[in-house]
Amino acid sequence: MARPKLNKPTLAEVKYIAHKLAQELMTHDEPIPPFDTRFPDRLESCLKAPFQTFQKRSLYPSFEMKASTLFYFMIKSHPFQNGNKRVAVVTLYYFLASNGRKLQVENLKLYEFAKKVAASDPAKNAEVIEEIRDFVTQHTVISTDSVPSSLIN
Repeated sequence: MARPKLNKPTLAEVKYIAHKLAQELMTHDEPIPPFDTRFPDRLESCLKAPFQTFQKRSLYPSFEMKASTLFYFMIKSHPFQNGNKRVAVVTLYYFLASNGRKLQVENLKLYEFAKKVAASDPAKNAEVIEEIRDFVTQHTVISTDSVPSSLIN
């Protein structure tokens, strides 16, 4: 039986869904700047990192590792002037939902976890990504809900 096609978040989806929702729904003392002020190519690199291959083998073979790597790089690569953790949180929710999964965790707990990732030592990135994988695995369930197409259009 073939694996279902993995829905990878695109730049357009992050712009129109994750970034917009983070601006609107995740209030904070500092606003998230407009999408077009992001640092060139950093976000694009974050979106590609989880799906890298070497000699036709995925560097992050499991779905949970891909989700964890996406979350890690969205935070640590700092593609935006501000709001990186908030955009990473919403991007993770979107990536999971677009692949039939749902994150079941309190927003504050997830945001505190994102702050911990942001403060982590970059030299320990493999360990931190494993910790994120454990967190994602612990808090993810299969979902029968689908992402409404109205969010994408």
